[in-house]
Amino acid sequence: QVQLVESGGGLVQGGGSLRLSCAASGRTFSSYVMGWFRQAPGKEREFVAAIRSSASTTYYAGSVKGRFTISRDNAKNTVYLQMNSLKPEDTAVYYCAADAVYKAGTYSLASEYDYWGQGTQVTVSS
Repeated sequence: QVQLVESGGGLVQGGGSLRLSCAASGRTFSSYVMGWFRQAPGKEREFVAAIRSSASTTYYAGSVKGRFTISRDNAKNTVYLQMNSLKPEDTAVYYCAADAVYKAGTYSLASEYDYWGQGTQVTVSS
């Protein structure tokens, strides 16, 4: 069993930055593909970013590419999401997720992830 705990959310003005963290329990963190998803009120959960176990490969949704950066520290069992140039449309609950058995090309599919955090609220004011 893996437990994921997000932190770092909050209220920020448009154009500002936030850094989300996701701390994972368990000894096999380094083998998981880790992802960030978000869900705004009245909308479906959507993919934001993902990172392979070696951290050499990252994936981004088009809406955040160039503004957000996903990274991981396997020694600390932690994955990060650096969010810059935030926009009001980035407002959502952000979730961290872990995929224990990655299948090629599925990094953006929420259904492929096995473990989820409780979410952290990010609110961007205009």
